[in-house]
Amino acid sequence: MSLPIYTRAAALPEILKHRLVVLDGAMGTMIQRFKLGEAQYRGEGGPDAAMVARFADLPKDVKGNNELLSLTRPDVISAIHEQYLAAGADLIETNTFGATTVAQEDYAMPELAREMNVRSAQLARAACDKFSTPEHPRYVAGALGPTPRTASISPDVNDPGARNITFEQLRTAYLEQTVALIEGGADVLLVETIFDTLNAKAALFAVDEAFEQTGERLPLIISGTVTDASGRVLSGQTVTAFWHSVRHAQPLAVGLNCALGAALMRPYIQELAKVAGDTFISCYPNAGLPNPMSDTGFDETPEVTSRLVHEFAAEGLLNIVGGCCGTTPEHISAIARAVGPLAPRGVHAAGFYREAA
Repeated sequence: MSLPIYTRAAALPEILKHRLVVLDGAMGTMIQRFKLGEAQYRGEGGPDAAMVARFADLPKDVKGNNELLSLTRPDVISAIHEQYLAAGADLIETNTFGATTVAQEDYAMPELAREMNVRSAQLARAACDKFSTPEHPRYVAGALGPTPRTASISPDVNDPGARNITFEQLRTAYLEQTVALIEGGADVLLVETIFDTLNAKAALFAVDEAFEQTGERLPLIISGTVTDASGRVLSGQTVTAFWHSVRHAQPLAVGLNCALGAALMRPYIQELAKVAGDTFISCYPNAGLPNPMSDTGFDETPEVTSRLVHEFAAEGLLNIVGGCCGTTPEHISAIARAVGPLAPRGVHAAGFYREAA
């Protein structure tokens, strides 16, 4: 397999050959630290008073709609991005995990999805530009989340053939999102937290369409999530089967995130690193298993998470490493220190990233 010619982040493949690249941590966990109420989600206390009036009469509560904060409280989102960059992140994700028309239907605001993506990418772009240097460039990863609906699994236990979303609906939503992320300044696209490979294939189809429409070609990272100890994504595929279902998209990197935390993720990262020999590997686990009694909602401290991730990197499994749910800038700083001295995983297919002899 050979890579496409990228119009953005063209230096990233070369960087990945020579060092581990650090991804940021959880956006939602950091937003929770601000303890925002319904009024703040609608713009109160933000830099643009017009947003308060704009969203004053929304028919549904919007607290919890984190993507809306890119419009109403950009100060919060920018502050989170900058904390992760200061902690050592090379890649920061846009605040767009749920910024599709499909996901925003839950808040009766699907028409805002495009605006959310453009603005989220602009905020991340500004933060990266602030921290980038010629020696240490920072990159915006446009995040495409899985949506709350699944194209492969019935929502009705009494009707196995029922579906609440179609491939075409997903493709349309992801196309709008991808074009908006590119417009806003994303360097990389990250199709993440994949629990249904059919959803992911709709996203990948849309990404390819977006490249054709815009004339841009961005590096692509694909990240699945293993949802239980069976080692499968929710739609039933093993890690190996998942990889063979998405490798046609020629991702710069493939990996796993979220779900079980690093300790339980290890065998699946090992499996992926083995079968995807010609592709860089990413890993950004939760801070352990959920614990509602913890301040972050998860058990692991930065020391624990960074130790586990260090073991993965020392084993030669990783190229991109970061954190998912429950991780904070403290976690990312600890991870960056832990993996900094280590060599990245080498890829071994003939003619792909191989150094000249």
